[in-house]
Order: sequence, then structure tokens, then C-alpha cells
Amino acid sequence: MRAEERKRRILARARADGRVDVVEMAQELRVAPETVRRDLRVLDEHGLVRRTHGGAIPVESAGFETGLRFRSGSHVPEKRRIAKAAAERLDDAETVFIDEGYTPQLVAEALPTTNPLTIITASLPTAAAMSEHPSCTVLLLGGRVRGHTLATVDHWTTRMLGEMVIDLAYIGANGISREHGLTTPDPAVGAVKARALAASRRKVFVGTHTKFGVSSFHRFAEVSDLEAIVTDSGLSSHEAHRYTLLGPKVVRA
Repeated sequence: MRAEERKRRILARARADGRVDVVEMAQELRVAPETVRRDLRVLDEHGLVRRTHGGAIPVESAGFETGLRFRSGSHVPEKRRIAKAAAERLDDAETVFIDEGYTPQLVAEALPTTNPLTIITASLPTAAAMSEHPSCTVLLLGGRVRGHTLATVDHWTTRMLGEMVIDLAYIGANGISREHGLTTPDPAVGAVKARALAASRRKVFVGTHTKFGVSSFHRFAEVSDLEAIVTDSGLSSHEAHRYTLLGPKVVRA
């Protein structure tokens, strides 16, 4: 089997399963584990996967994006810790934008509802979950629904956001890096995120350590735009400090 075909199969497995194991892949391809490691190094250099201990995970790009089903089953304990820590940053905010995605949804569900809150979101699952709270007014942004994430996009969505002034935005991303800022594969999604950030006085990024050092296709914000970054302890203290130097407070839950 040629090297290019081997790398295609490795990448396809990573994208189908959410990760690839070196030993299992070597057995399947009938090659040495070091051959798979070498292929993963090349795929990592090309920005298609990110190497982990014993394997690699796929990097989302213009040609590949995970769906809500995968995200809701990945790194769940870390996401719940992030949500709890992020919700504690609500302070006196009364209007809150909740981004699409599973981690922002968990943040919404962790928010205290003793006082009235207005939740603005493009996410259908988040709108449904928060509408159950009598103290919450939910504004669901209209637009085209993306089946992958069950969230709305396009000019209807951004037009509504353009008419708002929001106290606090909890924002997610497919990747965050010091060099390229916050990125996402789909420019339509990026436009909604950018408009939400522009409308918000305070901005908090929420995401697991796997998002860091990753760059996707469309940039919608800079790290320096953020008040805070809330992630898990999988991000090293040294790397967290490097992001702090760009402006935001970094919380490792």
C-alpha cells in the first residue's frame, strides 16, 4: 500500500471514529506501529489531525466538521467542569448570548436561574432546555438550521443580533490559537459568532484543551477580544500563561 493511500485510510478512520489508535491501525494496515506514527506526524504537520498519547484525533477543517452527537459524547466530564466555572462568571449580566454547541449548552444549563435572565441563542437544543425555566426569557435567533449542529445561521440570524446590545456572550470555537485567534470551518457560522461578539459587552470563550493550538478555516475573533477563557486542566499552566499574556484571564477547571 502506498503512503498516500495509507494516510487517507488513517485520516478516514480518525474522522469516522473520532480518534485513531496507533496499534489498532498498524494491525489493520499490516504495517509497523512506527509507520503509522510517521504518517500521523505528517497528517499533524498538515493540520488534519492532532497527535495524542497512543494515537491522534481529527482536526475540524473546511472539509470536515463533527456533529452535535459526537460532541455530546466527547470529554463530557471536562465540559461539565468548564460549564460550572463559566457559569460562575455571570456576575450581574441579565442578557446572555449562548453559542451553538454542546459545551455552551452545558454553560446555559449551569447558569443560576434565581433572577430573571434573557437568553439569546441560535441553538435549538439550548433554547429548548432553557425554555423550561420560568425565570428565563429565551430569544431563538431565526435562520437556516444546520443539521450538523441544530443551530441557525445566515443573514436572518446576524440581522437579529445586529439590533441587540448583550451583557455577556459565552462563545465556542472549533479551534483557538495565539497565532490565528478563534476559528471555525464554516464562514456562515463564523459570521454569527462575530456578530454576537460585536453585540456583547463581555466575552467568554468556553472549550476543552483539545481546541488549543488548532486552527480551522474561518477566523471570527482574536484572543485579545476575550475577557476570559474557561477550559479544563488538560491545558498546561505554561500554555495557559501564554494566552494570558494576550489579555484574557484563563481559568483551568
